[in-house]
Amino acid sequence: MIEMDAEAFEALVVDELDRLPDEMVDGLENVVFVVEDRPADGDRDLFGLYEGWSLTERDRYGGGELPDRIIVYREAHLDACDDEDELRDEVHTTLVHEIGHFYGIDDERLHELGWA
Repeated sequence: MIEMDAEAFEALVVDELDRLPDEMVDGLENVVFVVEDRPADGDRDLFGLYEGWSLTERDRYGGGELPDRIIVYREAHLDACDDEDELRDEVHTTLVHEIGHFYGIDDERLHELGWA
């Protein structure tokens, strides 16, 4: 377990997001990234969540929609990691995983690709 306040963790998430390949993030449309301590149900095992319509479902997506959200949960990450390098790796994996959902990749395929 590692300790890090919310402001420092959010800065780390932004830094890891900036490190992702342009090809991965350039296609993100109407998506916001959010850092929360934990999900509303208190689950401390969930690292992230994608809320919205994936690109493969965008035929049902209309103008004026609220942005999709990619949520990164701070406490689950801190509980699972022993140092900042491990934390960065886990945040990176979470970002790729949740962005994968935006592009329509399901959990099974993300596991096969090693992004789970």
